[in-house]
Amino acid sequence: MKILYSPASPYSNKVRMAAHHLGLDAESVLTDTNANPPELIGNNPLGKIPTLITADGKAIYDSRAIMHFLDRETKGKLYPKNAGKRTEVEIFEALCDGVCDSLLAIVYEKRFHPPEKVHQPWIDRQWEKVERGLDYLNANLPKTGGKLHAGHFALAALLRYIELRFAGEWQRGRPKLKNWPAKFEKHFPDYSSFKA
Repeated sequence: MKILYSPASPYSNKVRMAAHHLGLDAESVLTDTNANPPELIGNNPLGKIPTLITADGKAIYDSRAIMHFLDRETKGKLYPKNAGKRTEVEIFEALCDGVCDSLLAIVYEKRFHPPEKVHQPWIDRQWEKVERGLDYLNANLPKTGGKLHAGHFALAALLRYIELRFAGEWQRGRPKLKNWPAKFEKHFPDYSSFKA
């Protein structure tokens, strides 16, 4: 099994951490999406990462589709079996991914437009979403113990990404969220090895 990834991608880190935690033998293959490498394009017409390629050559893409695949491969070790609790974890994961979507929209707006074409109202709108999401997460952190679920990995990936791209811009007024990675690392000691 292979995971085509980029170290800066929060979605890549989410699935790589989850696969590692579950003990799955998944080779991480560094992939430059801008180069349209044949292995990526041939397996994912969108040319996006992460893309997981199974041992029998089946391609699975979109990080949540990959997470559900990993869950099925391990007979339910990534999401709760109880339907209500599973839905809560799926929504929590979607929120973390959604905050990442807004962060990436800001990064891309600044990266791919010359300064005079950067649309600040768009950036401000995305940052409002980030702020609301972070405030919600700070007030509603998941219980973090020995049984980690998909939401934990989504949150860990989000916090790693926001610290990479927006260091010092998100912690104020969110002490629980700021301190959560240390708590997570107690249960997932390899967290520091999934840096960009």
